[in-house]
This record gives sequence, structure tokens and C-alpha cells, in this order.
Amino acid sequence: MPITLSITELLSRALIEDKRYMQYINGFLNTLKITGGALLVGVVIGVLIAAVRTSFDKNQEAMKLKGGLGYYILAVLNSICKIYLTIIRGTPVVVQLMIMYFVIFASSSNGVLVGILAFGINSGAYVAEIFRAGIMSIDEGQFEAGRSIGFNYVQTMRYIIIPQMFKAVLPTLLNEFIALLKETSVAGYVGVIELTKAGNIIGGRIFEYFIPLAIVALIYLTTVLILTALVSRLERRLKKSER
Repeated sequence: MPITLSITELLSRALIEDKRYMQYINGFLNTLKITGGALLVGVVIGVLIAAVRTSFDKNQEAMKLKGGLGYYILAVLNSICKIYLTIIRGTPVVVQLMIMYFVIFASSSNGVLVGILAFGINSGAYVAEIFRAGIMSIDEGQFEAGRSIGFNYVQTMRYIIIPQMFKAVLPTLLNEFIALLKETSVAGYVGVIELTKAGNIIGGRIFEYFIPLAIVALIYLTTVLILTALVSRLERRLKKSER
């Protein structure tokens, strides 16, 4: 007859025996490393792409009339950005991750670093659109104010527009961080032992998957609820500061 274990015994096997709780902790730390690193990469990519695309959109007509090499350089960069956005947003992140790990960085054994790059490049496409929307929402008078004090376009973007844009899109950016946190659960496809992979490994060792995966789900849920609460508090503070 099959032996039926109690919930307490299953929890003990999934958490206590062989210090398996450390596997959850290490997996969660890898999840946070990939998520945090990917968001930083995504922010850098997003700022650059948003700056190129908004610069082209806002100055296209004037630069076209003026002519010169600058217009053609910006047009080429804008086209490259559009191609990047189309490819990244049109393909699954797990496929991009596997291409990065098994093809582009096939000689690397650092799965966490490859994960950071893969998820960062993927996130950059979405962050770029967030930033672009934020820049386009800034009143045109802010650009004129920058010119009136002697700033060129780049200086106006750097010192006036981008700081305001970050304030406007910060809640949305944090929501992208939450979405990215959950997306990293597919990093196990390339051998990275993040939180989900850790739960799956433990399930295979104790021949019981429900309890380990339920623990993983609970950790994700708790983390997302905490981050969501922080985003809500931040949104309330930003609204108060605008009054």
C-alpha cells in the first residue's frame, strides 16, 4: 500500500531536510540578481532608444529642411531602434534567452550574467516605450524654457526633460520591474537555478511537486504584493507632491 505523508511531513521534507530551504533562498537571490541587473540594462537601453526616437519625432521636419549629415544619422538610428523594438517585442522572451545562452554566449558558463543581458535587452524594448511616452507627455514649453536659457537640445533633454520624465514614469517602471521578476522564472531553461528551478529540483528529489511549487508561488506572491504596495505608496506621494 502507498504511504501517505502528512502536510507537516511534506513541508519538513521540502524545507528542513538537507537544508533545502537554502535552495529556495539561493534561487530567490538569483532571481533578484537577474531582475535587478536586467532592469538596469533595460533602463540604459530604454533611455537611449527613447531619446533617439523622440528626438527624431520632434525634430524631423526642422532637420529635414535644414539638411546635413545629422538628419541622416538620426534617421538611420531611428530605423535601427524601430527594428530592435519590432524584433524584441514580437518574439518570446524564452526564445531570446535560449538564443543568447546557446548561440551568442555559447562559450560562457555564467547563466546569471547571460540571463541579465537577455532579460535586460528584452525589458529595454518595453522600457523604451515607457520613457518615450513619458518624454512625449512633457509640455512643449519645457523644451522652449531650455532653449531660452541657452541649452541646446541634448542639454535640455539631460537637465530638464529626462529628470521630469523619470518622475512621471516611475510607477510604471516599477510595474515593469514586477513583471520582469515573474518573467525570470523561465531562466531555468538555460540551467540557471532561480526560484522556480529550485522548487522544481526539490520536487524531483522528494517525489512531490505540489508543496515545493506552492512554496515558490507563495514567495513570488509575497514579493509581488510588497512591491505593489510600494508602488501604490509611491504613486500617492507623487500625487501629493503635484498639488
